[in-house]
This record gives sequence, structure tokens and C-alpha cells, in this order.
Amino acid sequence: MLYNSFDTLSQKETYDLLFQNFPDVVNVVQMCEMLGGISTKTAYKLLRVNKIEHFKIGRAYKIPKINILLYLQHMTQHHSTSHCNALEHWINHCTMLH
Repeated sequence: MLYNSFDTLSQKETYDLLFQNFPDVVNVVQMCEMLGGISTKTAYKLLRVNKIEHFKIGRAYKIPKINILLYLQHMTQHHSTSHCNALEHWINHCTMLH
């Protein structure tokens, strides 16, 4: 199934396609990978200022994968599209694989 634009994907399809190799709840290192290899320093900053909803078990941050997708969706809707083409490209790439 091929999609012509990001807008045609349902939230469920997006969730199923993106980050399918990651568990439903990830740690900080996995979150860094999901966000294109950001540094752990940047990741902890995003978590401390609650840009990405999370919870803690002891000292360990746990981030539901859906919250990372919601963060990416928010970023793509509230920033210029020139900065967000990577997400659309990734979604289009994933849809071509299925």
C-alpha cells in the first residue's frame, strides 16, 4: 500500500509503521535513536521540561512510544515544513516496504 502524502495515514497506521522495531515503552537511549540520534543531554532536557510525556521507575525514565510520535506530530505541525521533511520521508519509506 503506497501513500502520496503524510496526511493520508491514520494515527493507527502511523503508529504501526514508525519505530516498529522499538518496544511500546522505551528508555532514553532508544528515544535518542528514534529522534534521529540526538544526544542524551538533549533527550534529558526534553524530558525535564516535559516536551515528551514520560514516567519514571526509580531513577530510570520510561517513555511510551506513542508520546514520541505525538511529540513529532506536534513539531511537524508547529514548525516550518523545511525542518520536518525527514518525518514525512521516513513515513513514505516505511509505507513502500509494506
